[in-house]
Amino acid sequence: MTESIWMLHAKKADFDGLAARFDISPVTARIIRNRDIEDEAAFDRYLNGSLEDLYSPGLLPDMEEAVRRIRRAVKEKRRLRIVGDYDIDGVCATAVLYKGFARIGADADYVIPERIRDGYGINEQIIEAAAADGIETLVTCDNGIAAISQIARAKELGLEVIITDHHDIQTDGETGADLMPPADAIVNPKRRDSRYPWPEICGAMVAFKLIGALYDSYGIDRQEWLELLEFAAVATVGDVMKLKDENRIVVKEGLKRLACTGNPGLKSLILKNAIDPANISAYHIGFVLGPCLNASGRLQTAELAVELLLCGDPARADEIAEELKELNDKRKAMTQENVEAAADQVEKELSRDKVLVIFLPDCHESLAGIVAGRIRERYNKPVFVLTRAEGCAKGSGRSIEAYHMFHALVEVKDLLLKFGGHPMAAGFSLEESDIGEFRRRLNENAEDRLTEDDFIPRVWIDAAMPFEYVTEELIGDLERLEPFGQGNEKPQFAQKSMTVRSVRVMGRNRNVVRLSLANERGFSMDGIIFGDGDAFLEEMGRRRGIDIIYYPTVNEYNGNRTLQVVVKAWKFRD
Repeated sequence: MTESIWMLHAKKADFDGLAARFDISPVTARIIRNRDIEDEAAFDRYLNGSLEDLYSPGLLPDMEEAVRRIRRAVKEKRRLRIVGDYDIDGVCATAVLYKGFARIGADADYVIPERIRDGYGINEQIIEAAAADGIETLVTCDNGIAAISQIARAKELGLEVIITDHHDIQTDGETGADLMPPADAIVNPKRRDSRYPWPEICGAMVAFKLIGALYDSYGIDRQEWLELLEFAAVATVGDVMKLKDENRIVVKEGLKRLACTGNPGLKSLILKNAIDPANISAYHIGFVLGPCLNASGRLQTAELAVELLLCGDPARADEIAEELKELNDKRKAMTQENVEAAADQVEKELSRDKVLVIFLPDCHESLAGIVAGRIRERYNKPVFVLTRAEGCAKGSGRSIEAYHMFHALVEVKDLLLKFGGHPMAAGFSLEESDIGEFRRRLNENAEDRLTEDDFIPRVWIDAAMPFEYVTEELIGDLERLEPFGQGNEKPQFAQKSMTVRSVRVMGRNRNVVRLSLANERGFSMDGIIFGDGDAFLEEMGRRRGIDIIYYPTVNEYNGNRTLQVVVKAWKFRD
């Protein structure tokens, strides 16, 4: 197994008091505290938050103005156009706005930029096409906050512009002042004047809040608004937002609604991927449904994914869901092929580099970020993957905690045609002839900043917990902490000085390992590992001592329920 450093959370609190107050175990209280939940009110919201605890849409800046302008557009029969984005958040946000506008009688349509032809967000071609089509009001979703010159062009053409977005706002490098486009209304929780308590919501959530405020102004029943919540939940997970505060409530409730969804498109997509609706989880959104919705924007047009979410005909929904699944299968195969090519390049040419700059000329440019992420996971180094594009090379980067990727690009900006990003990810373009110099300078700049320790992944442990503490009651407690995901990771426990009493590799592909484990006090429990069984046996050799990181579960087989642990990481002891 890849070498890693195991880190134990050491956050303090009155765990026994919190356990008594909320009828949970002290272990569970410790886990919640490890997720940066501190006071009793926050604990209560984390455990018991409901739809009644959602924040008022009116707390978002310019919400009242946006509602007023949309109502006026409806009353005066003006044509509205929604401008979305090609990823899962933009797709869901577009569907939310379109459904909401249709309900209030708006004359609205939508466009989704194409990833390769248009790039991210609204551009001048989209704006000029809207003006030529007789559109009078543009409403963006999941984009627009950075489109300063583009929105200025829209205003020149006499268009009304309402921005709904969640991305960070650019600031002036000299004055520090916010740089915002000249739109008529800007609904964005990241604005400095926002009163919204939880700014870390996705674009579809901002759209969802706008429709909530609109419905409220028309006196439409709140339950109709909540029918759109499942789109906000899917986007929240798919856009990898932190599953904290309001996001946690929305995803928790959204999963319940997805289990019995009335949306033909989502229902078809769930069934085509053989997911049991009764047991749908955040994992299924993040790793099955979400990639299908993203696949059309990567390889074709994201309008296909929007059509699925808006589709009212079950037969057509089945066709689209099948096409999206096939596109995602194709995307997975293409991704794996490029990951293997990238890894081969690293092993043969770049193994000494601290910053991996990989050129895959034939890789589809929409896959560069995914490939970079996979290579980053494998080597735990900053990774830039470049592909050949029209007239230049385009790249995507994925980083590690010790390397601020955006700052690194700023240092070599003289080589770049365009770039943008943040500490952990970036996108850029440059002349293909400059790739070698780009690689050389990034590594030269990183020489004294990155150490070999920075390349060793950290694994965080919630508690050192002996097997004796594992009970069905505790496992029931842990289930209350779901949904798991970004910012609310699945708990992990550790136990040292175990003995492997027996080991058996199972499965057609020998990818399941069953263990019998005993601690120093002789207390034993079955364990299971999902992964390369033969590699585990080879690493183990004749050794029987082992330290493990695990998660406890109940194994049900032939009507019997037994406790077991899923082993997530291990270190053999000599």
